[in-house]
Amino acid sequence: MFPKFAIAVCAALCVSPAAAEIEIPVPPAPPPEIAKLPVVLLVDLGSGQVLYARNPGKRFLPASMTKVMTAYVAFEEMAKGRLNRQALLTVKPQIAAQWSGKGTSMYLEAGEKVSVDNLLHGIMTASANDASVVLAEGHGGGIKGWTYLMNQAARQLDMTGSHFASANGWPDGGKTYVTANDLARLASATIRDFPQDYARYSGHTSFKWHDRMLYSHDPVTGVVEGADGIKTGFTNEAGYNFLGSAERDRRRLVMVVGGARSEAERAEASRALLEWGFAEWRARPLFAAGAQIAKAEVQGGRAPAVALTSKYPIHATVPRASKEPIRLRVVYQGPIKAPIAKGQQVAELEIQEGTTPVGRVPLVAAEAVGKGSAIDRLISGFMNLFS
Repeated sequence: MFPKFAIAVCAALCVSPAAAEIEIPVPPAPPPEIAKLPVVLLVDLGSGQVLYARNPGKRFLPASMTKVMTAYVAFEEMAKGRLNRQALLTVKPQIAAQWSGKGTSMYLEAGEKVSVDNLLHGIMTASANDASVVLAEGHGGGIKGWTYLMNQAARQLDMTGSHFASANGWPDGGKTYVTANDLARLASATIRDFPQDYARYSGHTSFKWHDRMLYSHDPVTGVVEGADGIKTGFTNEAGYNFLGSAERDRRRLVMVVGGARSEAERAEASRALLEWGFAEWRARPLFAAGAQIAKAEVQGGRAPAVALTSKYPIHATVPRASKEPIRLRVVYQGPIKAPIAKGQQVAELEIQEGTTPVGRVPLVAAEAVGKGSAIDRLISGFMNLFS
């Protein structure tokens, strides 16, 4: 196990000796609408900072929020060329018998051929249970095969508190469960890894299938400025849940509410939380997308170090009235072994202001570093001795 390296990044943002004499402002009080919710989380993706959290690591039943992972897997499969958006999947008679009209539904009929594109619209807008199963069985070879892909994706995203045994979130005796932290990771990956797919299928209030208009239960899209989804969930066991997001003034917030007692409570809490995140907090820009932030040591490479950057703009999220210094640290397990691919995540930037929780933003290699020759490794090792 290599040691964890930490590099302080200043640029007039690190703590000065006088910082201890400054009175640190208290973070703004959260909106009262969220007071009774058992699970709440609000994250600013541009800084990785948690603006508010209640039980973010607690496992709970996601209900139809499960479908976000089904969509994520489909996006991955399309990106890898294994699934075609226009491919037609046939509705099996047993799927129609079990799922057509069960809960939220596209009312798919036995023998009907439906494109992957329309299934994804049905899944993300109408929360169609039957569409989720048709996609899972038609491409994954069955629910077991599809949930294997879901759990594989969860592991890759470090969703350590979640497990999927269902493609649509229908009650399964607690085999499918999530945490708010994990849902925020999933939302971030969906938005950033597949921005075009996210925009195509998320944030729509209705979807017409044949002669039937199907509606979303999303409580923020069209109500909160910049809101574009993502997915509600409800069962009697789970209560009323919501994974939502909004972008405003180049700030992207992701929120989770779990276990609300009514649809109205879910809607009021979700809207209030997003508005509070934009109104009471502001962004202090740090780095433009692609800017070099630091360098990390490389082991066994053609170069002794690799430049670190971010694919996205980075800012610190601070209370509106705050003028506190910002602490920045680059952290990685290193030296990083070559070869290193350009764009490979190899480090994190830690961001903290005042008493706010530490935010973490992924950093990637700005260029590829191949394996070095024996002479390269000798020179690199010699230089590291004196660095």
